Amino acid sequence: MSENLEPVPFLDLAGVNGALREEYERAFSGVLDHGKFIGGPEVAAFEAEFADYCSAREAIGVGNGTDALELILAGLGIGPGDEVIVPANTFIATAEAVCYVGARPRFVDVLPDTLLLDPDAADAAVNKNTAAIIGVHLFGQMVDVDRVGAVAAKHGVAFVEDAAQAHGARFAGQRAGSVGVAAGFSFYPGKNLGALGDAGAVVTQDAELAGKIRRLADHGRSADSRFHHDLRGRNSRMDSVIAGALSAKLRGLDAANAGRVRAWEQYVAQLPAGATPVARHPKAEAVYHLGVVQVENREQVCKTLTEAGIGWGLHYPVPCHLDAAYGDFRESLPVAEAAAERILSLPMSPTLDSAQVARVCNVLRDATRGAPA
Repeated sequence: MSENLEPVPFLDLAGVNGALREEYERAFSGVLDHGKFIGGPEVAAFEAEFADYCSAREAIGVGNGTDALELILAGLGIGPGDEVIVPANTFIATAEAVCYVGARPRFVDVLPDTLLLDPDAADAAVNKNTAAIIGVHLFGQMVDVDRVGAVAAKHGVAFVEDAAQAHGARFAGQRAGSVGVAAGFSFYPGKNLGALGDAGAVVTQDAELAGKIRRLADHGRSADSRFHHDLRGRNSRMDSVIAGALSAKLRGLDAANAGRVRAWEQYVAQLPAGATPVARHPKAEAVYHLGVVQVENREQVCKTLTEAGIGWGLHYPVPCHLDAAYGDFRESLPVAEAAAERILSLPMSPTLDSAQVARVCNVLRDATRGAPA
């Protein structure tokens, strides 16, 4: 690596959070003053703000994004004997949540251009045991909610949004979190709306479902008394400090997402022929949680990026249905399997500047020279 070239981090968390240091410190000080470290006033405030941001009626702060999905399924009464349709190209947490409520994940293939859930594959996979379809809004782009929602309505099954990578994304003007029966969000630090630790939220238009999920997440406590438990719940609650910091970051989320969009547009304009960007649906307003391309000879490309001081990631090199823990749910899903060998995530942050994008593309050009377009 040339000495005069600065490294390009995969994700600039220090830069993203550094500008909010004073607001974070005020939030922490406020919690220290009142001493309500779990479920304090900051949590209720963030829940109201995030529900409004998502154009939803209710938001429930929980421990993490995986819990959010599991609590949605449990709240819907999904469990043993049920099947839930899940795209094979997703983080393992989506399938994990299905298994933890006792249901069976039915993996289906994805579309070759966006690598998101194929609505026709979901339609074909529905059977008498199907209870829900989880549409995973991956890489910062929502699934085709018009078509997936129509499939769910046709069969009378729940449409659940996995919005862990789509804070602020839209499809046909509809915000992620506002379309399905409920949506699970993750606030893992690297997300577009990342917390100072682990956290998540359930967002829904259904007040009754929200009430049930809130109780399930708080040990199944009765709505009338904290000493009685009428549901078999669990502990998945948001910390007050986390909520206060999330409120501070939420105020700048749209501007941060706009920075990601600018970076991606610069990538697309400069990427070499050997690096094919994942497509965006014409109705989608993506927020580019990840900047994903497909390349040949990925191992060599990654080696070249590393030698040049450029960060990279793989999301995801093993489709869920081929992972060892889920071998009993194995299917033949050729699109997801082919993409898993080619996908590569490039540096992506709201702070990414044009010179950094140009440098990444120049290194990619050298790394992919001679590869098929």
